[in-house]
Parts: sequence; C-alpha cells; structure tokens
Amino acid sequence: TDYPDADVNFSIRLSELTKTPVSRETTGDPNHLVVRLTDDDALYRCPWVLISDAGSAAFSDEEIAGLRAYLLKGGFVWVDDFWGPYAWENWVRELSRALPPNEYPIRDLEPGHPIFTSLFEVKALPQIPSIQHWYRSGGGTSERGPDSAEPRIRPAVDRHGNIMVLMTHHTAI
Repeated sequence: TDYPDADVNFSIRLSELTKTPVSRETTGDPNHLVVRLTDDDALYRCPWVLISDAGSAAFSDEEIAGLRAYLLKGGFVWVDDFWGPYAWENWVRELSRALPPNEYPIRDLEPGHPIFTSLFEVKALPQIPSIQHWYRSGGGTSERGPDSAEPRIRPAVDRHGNIMVLMTHHTAI
C-alpha cells in the first residue's frame, strides 16, 4: 500500500512531542550545545542534560558542585553510551561525589515503571551499539562482549522516588 503523506504526518507528530524551541542549522538539523557543569547561565537553561560515555568521566570539584546544584534545583541528567563494569564503577564513583548513594540510591527500574509507558510502550530495553561496532562485529550488539551483554536502565532517585539521573548502561540509545 502506498502512503504518499507518511513522511509529512510523521514529521508533524514528532514536532508535537515538545514545545521546547530547538534551533536548527541551515540544513534543518538540530544545533548541538555543549554545556559545562560550571557554566550556571547556560546549564540552568537546560531542563535536561545528556552525558555520553560517562564511564570515562573525571570531574573537578567545581564540576561536581555544579552537577549537584543543577540536580538539586530540579535538573535532569540522562547518562548513556557507556559499557562494561569498569565504566559503570567509574561513573558511579563520580556521581557519588555529587549525590551520595545513601541519600540518592541507584537501583534497577522494574519493568512496570511508568517510564516504560509514558509516551511509548517500551517492552524491552534495546541494546544499541555504535554503528562502527555493529559493522565490524557483523551485527553484534555487545560492545564489550560478555561484560556488557545485558543492557541496563538504572536511576538515581531522591527521597520521594523522583528520578534525578537516568543511566542507560551497555547500550547507546
């Protein structure tokens, strides 16, 4: 069956998912913005921040203070695209400097958590490797072999159970 308006309808639906203005390059692609954790003026204009490859993070004391202040004021951080136990341990060590785990525990999300059905129904967390890994491995998805075979989604939560930091580990969503 032919759907001549499918691309138009899909674009319209995507644009309705957010009212947040997104600046674009002349090609139509979204502009990307790198924000430093020490730049309060820029950081506090971001309702959420993405940290990629967090397993190699090494924050200064000033960056830890900035991250903590941002999160305690209601900011949200999504951490993605880090693989293996060393990367997890390093990231948790850095995050624990900003959010002590006894106050802001990290736990696995249960399959029935609302995050899996809020906008779309997500039945399983996909394992998505970099395109380079996928191509070189002949379609394999675990970038660190058995050490990263199972994708995980874990939040750090406040005392009310609100997600402050969402971590997708062993996948590159």
